[in-house]
Amino acid sequence: MEQRMVKCVKLGGERPGLARPPVPGELGRRIYENVSEEAWKMFKEHFKMIINEYRLDLMSKEADEIFNKQVEDYFFGKGAALPEGYVPPPSQ
Repeated sequence: MEQRMVKCVKLGGERPGLARPPVPGELGRRIYENVSEEAWKMFKEHFKMIINEYRLDLMSKEADEIFNKQVEDYFFGKGAALPEGYVPPPSQ
């Protein structure tokens, strides 16, 4: 089966797309149509950092709102900002 290609809004150019929408609804459809598999992996790493920094309960409405805002900013907006005061872990 041939890999589905998308014009990635994050990385530019034609790149392999996701196999299916990663989340339900309109947002999932936009991600599926405009975000490459590689860019989605990058976002998941970014959002893991957000989860840890804000100590989010993934079952909460607040986490859903933050996720949606982060997706919009990361892919379709000005770019997602790091949490205030974030210090990346030292490289090993």
